[in-house]
Amino acid sequence: MTADAVPTALAPRPPAPADPPILTGSGQILATLEKLGVTDVFGLPGGAIMPFYDELMASTAVRHILVRHEQGAGHAAEGYATASGRVGVAIATSGPGATNLVTAIADAYMDSVPIIVITGQVFSTVMGTDAFQEVDIVGITMPITKHSFLVTDPAEVPATLAAAYQIATSGRPGPVLVDVTKDAQQNSAPFLWPPKVELPGYRPVTKAHGKQIRAAAELLVGARKPVLYVGGGVIKAGASPELLELVELTGAPVVTTLMARGALPDSHRANLGMPGMHGTVPAVLALQESDLIISLGARFDDPVTGKVSEFAPGAKVVHVDIDPAEIGKIRAADVPIVGDAKDVIRDLIGVLRESGASADLGAWWERIEQLRADFPLGYTEPDDGLLSPQAVIARIGELSGPEAVYVAGVGQHQMWSAQFIGYERPRAWLNSGGAGTMGYAVPAAMGAKVAEPDRTVWAIDGDGCFQMTNQELATCTINDIPIKVAIINNSSLGMVRQWQTLFYDGRHSFTDLNTGHLGAEGVSRMIPDFVKLAEAYGALGIRVTKPEEVDAAIQLAIETNDRPVVIDFVVSRDAMVWPMVPQGVGNSQVQYARAAAPTWGEE
Repeated sequence: MTADAVPTALAPRPPAPADPPILTGSGQILATLEKLGVTDVFGLPGGAIMPFYDELMASTAVRHILVRHEQGAGHAAEGYATASGRVGVAIATSGPGATNLVTAIADAYMDSVPIIVITGQVFSTVMGTDAFQEVDIVGITMPITKHSFLVTDPAEVPATLAAAYQIATSGRPGPVLVDVTKDAQQNSAPFLWPPKVELPGYRPVTKAHGKQIRAAAELLVGARKPVLYVGGGVIKAGASPELLELVELTGAPVVTTLMARGALPDSHRANLGMPGMHGTVPAVLALQESDLIISLGARFDDPVTGKVSEFAPGAKVVHVDIDPAEIGKIRAADVPIVGDAKDVIRDLIGVLRESGASADLGAWWERIEQLRADFPLGYTEPDDGLLSPQAVIARIGELSGPEAVYVAGVGQHQMWSAQFIGYERPRAWLNSGGAGTMGYAVPAAMGAKVAEPDRTVWAIDGDGCFQMTNQELATCTINDIPIKVAIINNSSLGMVRQWQTLFYDGRHSFTDLNTGHLGAEGVSRMIPDFVKLAEAYGALGIRVTKPEEVDAAIQLAIETNDRPVVIDFVVSRDAMVWPMVPQGVGNSQVQYARAAAPTWGEE
């Protein structure tokens, strides 16, 4: 034995493992959220979730923002997640509290937004008896979530929430619901971290097969009229740098869907803009005339394809998606590739660089540049003396810049915002794409501002959408969330009115909102008066009726950061969204502007 050796009997013993803390189920929810890195949640308390709210009250790590309606909590969680790339969290009680979240959950499911929804449930002992505020929210949300959990034992909380987080953020992102009974919140169990998460059968594929990558590269090198069809999956995957590298390498033109605006900077020469029903003519016809479509994180949804049987009839298709269910669902793929967009694009770049081959796209670009020259994106100034909505939205983008966040409601203003604001970075553009949910903008902008407090955040809304969720202005004022709201006020449900004008012989059935349309005699009715409404919520209210007032109002809104701002832009109700491909026809029949005698045919 050396002099330095210590007899085993005298060596210091390692400390005994500490017993895990005993926490209530509510305490386990809070502790798990903290372990998962959640710092902000949006919710509204009620009887079945009250035990958790009692626990949450003392938290210093998790900020709770009290909304005025549970739908607002869901959309705020969406805006938070979409603007930041982090998980959004919404909380509600059982029954109507939970069902008020259903629209936002469906919206998140359609647009692949990672949110966790935590709902309280009645006591497990009375489930199935139609107890007060009992609703089977797990069953209701099963078709519109990646998964829905029911927790009846406090010991199950950590593993369930950890699994929810993993499911929401991996593979194709999406919403996950965790329903926790009131007795599970009140009862206690040891808090074990990290938990053992078991998800049998859930194995998202992220790495594509090399053979498929090589096949895609061969098609791309051999193509003469290729188009990169980029969807929201590229943004979800954080693959914008790789996309830019692929574009620079191949010289192929790019179209960015409504959900992918900003995936490639609009200032890049290769970006043709948005395809589809209200896409740019170059983007629509480039897809239509292509001989190869490389689809990256897009799903060939009907606003993009138009009449599917007539969509891009001469094109082969390489379809890249992390969700195998999307591949071949609408358009058959010549080369199907299941994998993460970031990894797939990297691998494709590697194969292309290794081969050293490239396609000759000179003639293709001549055609595209001719389309750009013949069909520039523009609009006609209104002849009724009212503001041009397109001009207003363009100025919001120009004065706020590319670092701002722009959140749109649904309808004409959504399309104009996608068309007339230049997007230079991902996660600058938020909207409800798949579900088309009116009322999305204000609460989603609120969530985006919480996630990105140093950015200017605009909610560009319609007078119809705004009236569905404007109560969250109270939430913004009280919680120091200074969003900017631009109401594009045409005193009507504008997109429905446009369709009624074009396809229903101008019969404007129940689309007038009386929110302040200006005529020759001035404001005839303002119900409600948006300026007074803003002031009632503690926001700065501004009304703009003249072109010379637009810039000053926008600049004042940008400079006002001690409260929310609402600008009521009174615009022409006759302005329409162009270009347009009506439902039921092929994209070759895209109309650049309203024809004197439309020849679109029947739907």
